[in-house]
Amino acid sequence: MNTIYSIRRTALIEHLKEENICCAMISNPTNVFYYTGFNSDPHERFMALFINVQTNEEFLFVPALDKEAAEKAADISTIIPISDIEVPFEIVKKTIGDLTIRLGIEGKAISYNQYIDLKFYFPSLELTDIQPFINTQRMKKSKVEIAALTNALKIIEEVLAKGINKVKVGMTEVELVAELEFLMRKCGADAPSFSTIVLSGEKAALPHGTPGDRKIQNGDFLLIDFGVLKDGYCSDITRTFAINSFSERQKELYDIVLQANEAGIDAVKAGVPLKTFDLAARNVIEEQGYGAYFNNRIGHGLGIEVHEEPSVHGKNDTLATEGIVFTIEPGIYIPNDIGIRIEDTVYINEQGEVEVLSTFPKQLQII
Repeated sequence: MNTIYSIRRTALIEHLKEENICCAMISNPTNVFYYTGFNSDPHERFMALFINVQTNEEFLFVPALDKEAAEKAADISTIIPISDIEVPFEIVKKTIGDLTIRLGIEGKAISYNQYIDLKFYFPSLELTDIQPFINTQRMKKSKVEIAALTNALKIIEEVLAKGINKVKVGMTEVELVAELEFLMRKCGADAPSFSTIVLSGEKAALPHGTPGDRKIQNGDFLLIDFGVLKDGYCSDITRTFAINSFSERQKELYDIVLQANEAGIDAVKAGVPLKTFDLAARNVIEEQGYGAYFNNRIGHGLGIEVHEEPSVHGKNDTLATEGIVFTIEPGIYIPNDIGIRIEDTVYINEQGEVEVLSTFPKQLQII
């Protein structure tokens, strides 16, 4: 029976045949999960899926301590364990024989040391990068993936709704991080999808600042950017709140970011360059005189990884297509003063219609 994983591998194999690539080594753990269903972080150990187009063989090499888990989860019949005292590519060569062909690799995944080992054990190999095809394949999300992403978003929005009730004047940013990450587990998350960002007052002007011992104060803007991992898929959301009160200037800046967020979303449609969405949002901020304080892209793809293709920036001429999921997250960041970001997740469905998957309210809330 064909599974979602075997269908994905079949598409990859067709690409390999078209490009006269005889074998592929998939070593990025997120791609191993995408093609096999086995989701694991091998840390410093070797893990890779080998697909040999010529012999129609598929091998999943895993750390020996993961063998049982891989046998239960992976949609691959041949699992090869590698112990900590074994040399990975020596085991690979013993298993699949000598390779004197074009080997497809992920250019962003293979390390220099792995390259050296590959060339030592397979000196006649010609390496070619299949990362662009994999990125394109992963960008088009299936209904199963959309359901998983939506579930991860549902969890993080539940965490946010409960978490803002934990906020107290005088608590530190890291204390709130602890409360939020505890709630993630209570609400069913497998893990945070990235390090939780909680920034208050002038620290919110650091787009990817680190939570610390700064205490939350009356009149602060509080920026919360976080997400969860659930069943292999990530969520990512940002909201900015006012602590007990806000000034006219804070409200004015917040409304500019909100208008930019909505302009970016309104611009989303299939068949136009991705840069269109960035420019639509950016123009709102620039027209109000704050363009210098928004110097990052408008968004990024979301899926198995919290940052994946596509990159939605002002010079990306790639056309938006059905099936892609990405964030729209404009902001204004005035150093040592104030920071605001509002982030939503957008999906262009199979009919070319735009769906905003995040549902948490965006109007400025006092907490």
